[in-house]
Amino acid sequence: MKNLISKKSAEKYFENLKKENIKLVFTNGCFDILHVGHVRYLKEAKKLGDRLVVGLNSDTSVKKIKGKKRPIINERERAEILLSLSCVDFVVIFEEETPYRLIKKVKPDILVKGGDWEIEDIVGSKFVQSYGGVVKSISYIEGKSTTGIIERIEERYGD
Repeated sequence: MKNLISKKSAEKYFENLKKENIKLVFTNGCFDILHVGHVRYLKEAKKLGDRLVVGLNSDTSVKKIKGKKRPIINERERAEILLSLSCVDFVVIFEEETPYRLIKKVKPDILVKGGDWEIEDIVGSKFVQSYGGVVKSISYIEGKSTTGIIERIEERYGD
């Protein structure tokens, strides 16, 4: 996948893009079972700049955050699915529970999370604001979540 950037090469890669005055938007998440809430959110994020970089939680990271039964879809397949969306330009898989180190490498012009996050609680917000970057919270679409999908599947098809 040409737009799957390794965490190791991310700093230099995005530094070169910024030299071309390309405005980078960064968001992150597990994106385990891609749903309409994800798609609408990513489309809105892309509108804020020239290129959308998605920090994708690795399988190990998702397990730590969501529990041992997750992820449902492995990290390579989640990256491929995200990159198939026209609004997503780059995916970088990260191992940590938060994308802080990755945000420091990417140095986005705009850092975005869903509306269920307060600006001050968004990981990396202080860092991005320290160099004049913008932090935004995009509207959250109520009732659209991977956890909700899994719960509906369990209700309908579980024991």
